[in-house]
Amino acid sequence: MSAYRFDTDIARHIWQTKYRYVDGDRVVDDTIEATWDRVAAALAAVEQHRADTWRRRFRAALDGFAFLPGGRILCGAGTHRQVTLFNCFVMGRIGDSMEAIFEALKEGALTMQAGGGVGYDFSTVRPSGSRARDTGNIASGPVSFMAIWDATCATVLSTGARRGAMMATLRCDHPDIEAFITAKQDPHQLRHFNCSVLVTDAFMAAVERDQSWPLVFPAAQLADDSGGTLLLRWPGSDGPVPCQVVRTVSARALWRRLMRATYDYAEPGVLFIDRINQLNNLSYCEDISATNPCGEIPLPPYGACDLGSINLTHFVRRPFQSTAMLDLAAIAELIPIAVRMLDNVVDASRFPIAAQAEGAHQTRRIGLGFTGLADALAMVGLHYAADAGRALAAEVMRTMRDAAYRASAALAQEKAPFPLFERDAYLSAPGPQALPADIRDAIARHGIRNSHLTAIAPAGTISLLAENVSSGIEPAYQLRYRRRVLSADGSWTQFDLENYAHRRWRQLHGDLPPPAALATATELEPAAHLLMQAAVQPYVDSAISKTINVPDALSFAQFESIYAQAYQLGLKGCTTFRPNAVTGSILSADELPEPQRHCCTIERECD
Repeated sequence: MSAYRFDTDIARHIWQTKYRYVDGDRVVDDTIEATWDRVAAALAAVEQHRADTWRRRFRAALDGFAFLPGGRILCGAGTHRQVTLFNCFVMGRIGDSMEAIFEALKEGALTMQAGGGVGYDFSTVRPSGSRARDTGNIASGPVSFMAIWDATCATVLSTGARRGAMMATLRCDHPDIEAFITAKQDPHQLRHFNCSVLVTDAFMAAVERDQSWPLVFPAAQLADDSGGTLLLRWPGSDGPVPCQVVRTVSARALWRRLMRATYDYAEPGVLFIDRINQLNNLSYCEDISATNPCGEIPLPPYGACDLGSINLTHFVRRPFQSTAMLDLAAIAELIPIAVRMLDNVVDASRFPIAAQAEGAHQTRRIGLGFTGLADALAMVGLHYAADAGRALAAEVMRTMRDAAYRASAALAQEKAPFPLFERDAYLSAPGPQALPADIRDAIARHGIRNSHLTAIAPAGTISLLAENVSSGIEPAYQLRYRRRVLSADGSWTQFDLENYAHRRWRQLHGDLPPPAALATATELEPAAHLLMQAAVQPYVDSAISKTINVPDALSFAQFESIYAQAYQLGLKGCTTFRPNAVTGSILSADELPEPQRHCCTIERECD
C-alpha cells in the first residue's frame, strides 16, 4: 500500500513540526503512517491480553484521520521524551500563603515544561489590600500573582511551535472581581492567560432583579471583622464557611462591566459554575471551580483532560450528492476503540507531579468528541443554522455518548470500574440518569471504567493535520483564508488555506459556486452558534469549547443578550469573540499580522 500523501501544505507542516517524532538527528517517523504505528503500539502496550490485536485495531482507527487523539498523545506516545500525554490539567487549590502560592507556581511550571496546559482558580487568594489574620501582611491580590504565572509561562515555553496556555478563573463574588474583569485590557499583560468569571445562579438572579451583590472572602483568613458575614461554600472548603462581606456592589452594574469588557476586549469568558457542578457525574465526591485552558473540561484540583476527536468528515458517504449521508453506524462502531485508546492513555502517560497521576487514575476521565461537524453538515446538504443541521449534530452526539458509555461499562466488566465509582451516587447524577435503560443496567451490574466520557475540544491543530477540516463544533471560519503558524524555531510561517469541504466541492464540481450549506462563521447570527451548542450539550458530560464570532458592528445590547440566552438555554459557559484593538482578528482573508493571540488559536489550545 502506498504511503499517504498530504493534500495540503498546512497538514504536512503541522505533522512535521508538531507530531513527527525526530530523536536528535534521527528521523523516527518518516511518514504519517509511522506516526500512527508508533501511537497505536504505545497505547496497546499497556494491554495485559491480546496486545497485538489491540495494536492493529488502534492503528486502523487512526487510518485516514478517522480518529484523532489529542496532540499530546500524537507527539508523545511511544517516544523517549519526558512528556505527559494529557493535554491539560487543573492544578491544586492555591493556598493563601506565600509558601503555598509559590509551591503552586512550581507545580504549574513543571506541568507546562512537560507539555500540559494548566488551569487555576484564583478565588482562594486574599483580596488586594486585605490584612492576613495570622501575619498581618497586606495582600496584593490574585491579579498581581497572575502576573508571576504569566511570566513563568512565557519563560518555560519561550521557544518552539507551541505557546503556553493557562486558564484563570475567579468567583463573581470575590472582592477583586472588578480588577480581574479588566486585567487583560492592557495588551502587554497576562497574554498567556485565558480568563473566565465563575458566575453563580444567585448572581444571575440578582442581576435579573437588579439587586445589590456582596463581595466576600472567608472570614477566617481576614484580620478585619467589621463587615457582616454570610455562610457560603467557598473553593477549598468541605462545606459552607462564614464569609465576610468586604463591600457591596450593584449586581447589574457588575454584570454590565463584565459584558462591556468582553464586548471590547473578548475576555473574560463566563462559566456558569453552579450548573457545571450540578451536572457533574462526580458531584458526590468533587467540587469544580476551574477548567482546562479552552473550557471543554471542567476539572477538580489536579484533574486532567485526556482528549480525542472523531473526524466526522471521514464518515460522510457520497458527499454533495442528493443521497449524501453521515454513517452513524460506522461512527458507533469506532467509538469503543477510541474509548479504549483514551482509557489506555491513563496508564501509558507520564505525569509531571504525583497528585496528577493520582487524580487521573482515580477517575479515569476521558473527553471524546468530534471535529469536522460543519464540513460534514455541508457535505450532506445541511446548513449549520438550520433545524435539520442541529438535529443531526444532536443525533451524532447522542450516538457517540451512548456508544461511549456502553463501551466504558464493558471495560469496567473486563478491567474494573474507576476507583471513585459509587454505584448509587453515580447513577443518581443527572447525566447517568438520562442514559438509556440498558446502559444504566450495565453500569449497575459492572460499574463504569471512566467517570466522564464526552467533551468537545477546539481541535484546531489536529483538524489542520486532517487536511483542514472545520474544527470541533465550530463553523468554518472562511472558505479560503491566510494564516501564520508558529514553527519549531519560533518563527512564523504563512499558509494559504482552503476549507476541507470547499476543496472537496471543487474536486467534484470544479468552479461551480459552492452550495449555500457551506456557511462560514462570519455569516451566521450569534443565535445560530448558541442553538448549535445547546443542541449538543445534553449529550456532553464535560463541556464544549465554543467561540461565538460576532461582528464589530453588533450593538452592545445585542451582544449582552447572547450571554443571557446562553444561561437560559442551559449552557455551561459562553465565550465570544468580537474583533478589537488588543487581540485583533483570529484569522484573516488577507495577510495576518502577528497579533496577541485569542484563546483558541492553534498555538494556545494545547492539542
